[in-house]
Amino acid sequence: MIKVNDIAPDINISTDIDNFSLNDQKGKKIVVFFFPRADTSGCTAEAIDFSNLKKKFDDCNCILIGISKDNPQKQKKFREKYNLTCLLGSDSETNVCERYGVWIEKSMYGKKYMGIQRSTFLIDEEGLISFIWPKVKVPGHAEEVLKKVEEM
Repeated sequence: MIKVNDIAPDINISTDIDNFSLNDQKGKKIVVFFFPRADTSGCTAEAIDFSNLKKKFDDCNCILIGISKDNPQKQKKFREKYNLTCLLGSDSETNVCERYGVWIEKSMYGKKYMGIQRSTFLIDEEGLISFIWPKVKVPGHAEEVLKKVEEM
């Protein structure tokens, strides 16, 4: 399991715009928020909240990327539908999710299945994990993450 001060596991994935590599982001803070599925109520609210604060994250030299299992085309539709401004990464094979420990067994109505646990990771300019929010509750979360970024 990833802990604070660990080196952030590599991320090298397609986004709805281009490719994203964590190794190319040295010198910048990075917020990686994992969400279960594009265009669902909680995921939409979370992505909108981060997008609404993107300028403030930019001012802190911080990149925002949301990652789900959705393919880049679905991420693109999600971005366009809600005018999202953060990057949206596609981890269709769950490699990144597994490295970050967010690909977990879930249960709904007694049925077990694998899915993404809504979680957020703050990575510092050196590529170290600075803060982890496991099992995120959406209301107020983006603001809380921004506050931590501003404190760095």
